[in-house]
Amino acid sequence: MSSNSSDANLILSLNLISAQINRYLSIIILLFGTVGNILNCLVLSQKALRKNPCSWLFLASSITSLITLISGVAVRLMAGWSADLTDTIPWLCKFRIFVLFDSRTIASWLIMLATVDRWLSSSIKVNRRHMSTLKNAQYGTLLLVLLSSLIYAQIFYCYEANLTNAPLKCYGKTIWCRLLIDFTFATVSILIPSLLMFIFGFMTILNIRQSALRRIQPMSVSLVMQETTVNGQKPQWKNTDQHLLVMLLAQ
Repeated sequence: MSSNSSDANLILSLNLISAQINRYLSIIILLFGTVGNILNCLVLSQKALRKNPCSWLFLASSITSLITLISGVAVRLMAGWSADLTDTIPWLCKFRIFVLFDSRTIASWLIMLATVDRWLSSSIKVNRRHMSTLKNAQYGTLLLVLLSSLIYAQIFYCYEANLTNAPLKCYGKTIWCRLLIDFTFATVSILIPSLLMFIFGFMTILNIRQSALRRIQPMSVSLVMQETTVNGQKPQWKNTDQHLLVMLLAQ
């Protein structure tokens, strides 16, 4: 009897410690994530970067990442201090999970599109460089939002609130729903965009190396110097492209 009581007390203590860690760690994640994404939005919305397609994709990614933080971390954080309405109200449960998964997926694919844009803009082929435009970036963003929303529309059927036989009260109502959504998120939101980012990132490096080899040809040395140096400084568009490439690699 005393053994069962001590085990119950231990489980209760561990649950309490876990809840406290999740509560205060969530505050740190939410704080740094929100500040970082807001600063990104302020920088990328400046006039000098506003018409750059890669900057547009980074800006859209920062906005969707902010939505992900609010729908994911902020809601769970507030639940730690009071009752979580998403656990008891069915439509709110479905809507929060849909926004969380949808925005997370959109953010990942926007970074992937930024990788494609850097590959196009660094190509030695003129027709590919001409495809790196703000209009194409905007069309790509719109198409991405529509497709992602269609893919995760299943959440409105699969998720339900007030569940008692699930890890969370707001969760997939059947085993098949849980497997389907988990598989969709793992492939569509993580695996496929990560693989494409690696492929296009590698091809971007190859483009840069090809461009460097073309520039060191003896007959083009003087033209290169005129192009890359103006009063001892690099032109603004070169600096912008280099900074965006560094940001992309950091992502």
